[in-house]
Amino acid sequence: MASPRHHLDLGELTLKDGLHPERARLDAEVLLLHALDKNRAWLLAHSDDQVVEDKAARYIELLEHRRKGEPIQYITGETEFYGLPFHVTPDVLIPRPETEHLVEKVLSLADYFDRPRIADVGTGSGAIAVALANKLPHAQITATEISSRALAVARENAARNAIGNIRFLEGDLLAPVTGERFEIVVSNPPYVPDRDRATLSVEVREYEPALALFAGDDGLEIYRNLIPAAFGALTPGGFVALEIGCGQSRAITELLAASGFEQIEFVPDLRGIPRVASARRP
Repeated sequence: MASPRHHLDLGELTLKDGLHPERARLDAEVLLLHALDKNRAWLLAHSDDQVVEDKAARYIELLEHRRKGEPIQYITGETEFYGLPFHVTPDVLIPRPETEHLVEKVLSLADYFDRPRIADVGTGSGAIAVALANKLPHAQITATEISSRALAVARENAARNAIGNIRFLEGDLLAPVTGERFEIVVSNPPYVPDRDRATLSVEVREYEPALALFAGDDGLEIYRNLIPAAFGALTPGGFVALEIGCGQSRAITELLAASGFEQIEFVPDLRGIPRVASARRP
């Protein structure tokens, strides 16, 4: 048997041969703590203890998964979004920090309404719906998702965060709520062009669900269906808010205008790239 300190050094050495050598030490520590089911405070206080063989073997197994490119969030099953803990599996997209801009935008739009009805289309892990419900306990939130496996993860995350004001429905886009009306429709849909598949990192291309990533030759396939459907599902004066890909703002503007939306605006990410589109039904 060897100490946590020894295993951490070994892990760092192993991951320096991986895709992200600059994160080798940090990733090794996260995986070691996951294998041991301990926190960092324990590691600092017990770095010279002995690690039992089955835990050590599990750690080596996790290191190999990471060295090959598997996202650390899938290995541990954990991530954080908007200050909340989320369980993630390969059935759902790993929530990105950029998507927090979308949540912020919807929170600002929700101020226009006393008890907004919000539809989160393609909820995936439930990150957007749960984050919104946590901040808007008075809102009525409906989360739709075409993947039953993803929907199960979303339901688990709502329960984990003690969220009760979300209704989860299985189906494509807004089909599960045909005939219903909402004050806000929000979505982070697939928007990566099929032709860009080879440019994505191994972590994304090989491990995250293609269903949540790719949307036709130009990446706009889902928007072409979702935007007019959102217009029809919104009450007069209601808003749509969408995460979009790099370089898509002009095309999204055209699609929104063609469906009858007004007050089309964009929110940039930290790099200045338009990341969130919003518009209002007259």
